[in-house]
Amino acid sequence: MTTQSPASRFSGYFDTCENGVARGWAFDLLPPHQTARLHVLIDKQEIMQIECNIPRPDVQAALGLPTDLVGFEFAIPENFIDGEEHAVSIRFADRSIVPFSDPENAGFYLPEYRFNGHVRPEYQSFVDGFKQGAIRGWVLEKRPGGPQRGGVLISVSANGVKVAQVRADRYRGDVAAVLGCDPNCGFEVILPQHLRGSSPRQFQVHVLPYGEELNGSPFVTSVADDALESRLVDIADIVDRLHKELTNLRSEIRNVIPKPGYNLGGYDRWARHYYANLRARVAKARDEAPMKHKPLISVLCPTYKPLMSDFEAAVESVMSQTYPNWELIIVDDGGKSPEVAERIKAYCAEDSRIRAVTLKKNQGISGATNAGMDAAQGEYTVFFDHDDLMVDVALEVMIRAAQRTGAHLLYSDEDKIDQAGYFLEPNLKPDFNYRYLLGCNYVCHLTMVETKLMREIGHLRKEYDGAQDHDFILRATEAVPHNQIHHVPEVLYHWRKTPNSTAVSVGNKQYAIDAGVRCVADHLKRLKVPAEVFSIRGLTLYGVNWKPRRLPKVSIIIPFKDQIDTTSRCVEALLANTDYKSFEIVLVNNWSITEEAATFIKKVRRLRNVRVVDVEEPFNYSRLNNIAVATCTADFYMFMNNDVFVEEKGWLTRIVGEALSAPDVGAVGGKLLYPNDTIQHAGVAVGPAGIGAHVHRGEPVSEYGYIGRTMLSHEVTAVTAAAMLVRASVFHEIGGFDEIDLQVAYNDVDLCLKIRAAGYRIVFCAEFVAYHHESLSRGSDQTAEHEARFFKETQAMQNRWGESPLYLRDPAYPRFFTVDRQPFFDLADPSTLTDPV
Repeated sequence: MTTQSPASRFSGYFDTCENGVARGWAFDLLPPHQTARLHVLIDKQEIMQIECNIPRPDVQAALGLPTDLVGFEFAIPENFIDGEEHAVSIRFADRSIVPFSDPENAGFYLPEYRFNGHVRPEYQSFVDGFKQGAIRGWVLEKRPGGPQRGGVLISVSANGVKVAQVRADRYRGDVAAVLGCDPNCGFEVILPQHLRGSSPRQFQVHVLPYGEELNGSPFVTSVADDALESRLVDIADIVDRLHKELTNLRSEIRNVIPKPGYNLGGYDRWARHYYANLRARVAKARDEAPMKHKPLISVLCPTYKPLMSDFEAAVESVMSQTYPNWELIIVDDGGKSPEVAERIKAYCAEDSRIRAVTLKKNQGISGATNAGMDAAQGEYTVFFDHDDLMVDVALEVMIRAAQRTGAHLLYSDEDKIDQAGYFLEPNLKPDFNYRYLLGCNYVCHLTMVETKLMREIGHLRKEYDGAQDHDFILRATEAVPHNQIHHVPEVLYHWRKTPNSTAVSVGNKQYAIDAGVRCVADHLKRLKVPAEVFSIRGLTLYGVNWKPRRLPKVSIIIPFKDQIDTTSRCVEALLANTDYKSFEIVLVNNWSITEEAATFIKKVRRLRNVRVVDVEEPFNYSRLNNIAVATCTADFYMFMNNDVFVEEKGWLTRIVGEALSAPDVGAVGGKLLYPNDTIQHAGVAVGPAGIGAHVHRGEPVSEYGYIGRTMLSHEVTAVTAAAMLVRASVFHEIGGFDEIDLQVAYNDVDLCLKIRAAGYRIVFCAEFVAYHHESLSRGSDQTAEHEARFFKETQAMQNRWGESPLYLRDPAYPRFFTVDRQPFFDLADPSTLTDPV
């Protein structure tokens, strides 16, 4: 039904509102018939008045009017074409409503028309073709009620593949002279070199975002200004195709070659080959570089009611050492077993290098070890359990490493051996990793320390029983510089795995957990670092909540191109789930083209702590972030993908706290999950075979990873820039992202390697967890148009870092694992291992 008042002296209808133009008719019923004047309201505010003076012969004929000048037409003002919903209504002079036909209910009328603020412009254009080394042309845009304008965004494709995106804002005086329009409407696209050659290609030019093809498009041409250039480009195309074929062939060959390989599932087979290789390498070193000085090593073995067969095997593993200058101090803790006491006495008689210390009263592990420490006479001291085994070359390898490096405290890798003699469950360790040490005592066995330093550190402390060795190592880190603590990357120690051993009974006793929490907390307290330490899942794994004394400003930098649903969700999650006070969001708009993007950008610009930086250049991830950084004054930059969604309010406090925990922390990454709660990122391992590999990818978030690595914060060599916090001063010191050679791939790995090379640490923060919908923001590098670029970036990394020790052997990743296959599972062929014996 009409909403028009029966008593009104006016009659008329608001017929349509299409593409931003409203049309209808109205007239005055009272003679003499006058042209009706109408009032236009948008969102209940009057914005203009219009005259009904457009010919409408259809209305005149239908109603028998004396004149056809009853129509009206007007364009919605541009400031309302903003992508948001508005309501337009029209009123007669007496303020009664000009009704609008309800499109969903015939015969019914509405008092207003609601529109979404989108209109489709009309275009006038022409592609001149390929001239003087570039594709040239012009395009003009006209919106309802507005003039023709240049500055239109266009895309150029070759054989269906997009190759350029530019804005048509070049001066074209010839077009302006003919059309009387904006002269800045021309475009000029210089094609990339790989498109130049003798082969003809079909080029198309489209307006963005609507996809309307320009007049004169498509056209077919070859792009060759110079015969030599053309030939060289053709040859480059052939090389690119050959590279692609070689890549495919390499993959196929790898897939069909039998892969007996080595991995943790068959560790015993790997270990037996490895130990043979290790002994051969030690023998070679012994011949080629004889030791001139062979200092005495004191091996401490606290003993309390061991299984006799295990105890004998332990002692005999020391007696079998290839290094001769050792003393074995066996501490009989309380003399509770006459059989053991008798066996110790026999060993002392058999070998003068074995000494016994008998405690009248049981002192426990700390007291018994302390007695051995007091009795040690060697230049170095080694800690050894009464039921474990040392590899026969262990002491020789350790002393060579001490002499080669000058380190004061050294530790090796270790594994376990079961009752049947099978090797299993290796603990292959990183080079000294202080942050990892706060979470667990990964150092463990085999540990060798200068006796002078051992006495400076002091006795084991009984109040930390259950974590006494962890406390000792933490105190050692307070006594010596961390670069004097050395990891010997060889498996030199076997834990005995029997029903009564600590290798079987995992450290879940409450006293040990409590002692571990206290020893880490007390260590941080001695360093005057405010923090709260807690047990993870009730185990002897520890997390740290840092309590920073200040909250520096953070700029969260997020590049995006359209994908507004994703980008909007990312921003909304940040604003809703960040309780950190001093932060801003910097959105880097890389030539978004959709109306949804324009609406989104207008909306977020109104937010207090959100900025938008517009970059109208081809996609270059490194450059986008460098440009954004140049606009920031923050203390830290949080680089983030637009498809990363945070859910925990304290996420930024956690990651900033990690960065502030020590002045040498240059960058921090987090744990990123796929939507199905499996791990996407928990740190990156680097190396020539794979450049950068995301470790633990695909593992359930509930799993611990290799030796707790997905649950424990620890130092890594690289993290992904999908969510990476970088100290601003460090970012500028190393020169930021490489926007020349690493525009898309590996720029984050390169940045991290530069940070590490400059002497800073990088931490994977296990407590910062977010979801990463990786496929939403990034395509594959294996497509034809990306392959050549990806190959060049791969070569750039190999050329730049190929000789760097950081890259050749990632210090945060055990050298025994491969980088190009499944990290922390597939093992390197033992025969390929060389140094560092």
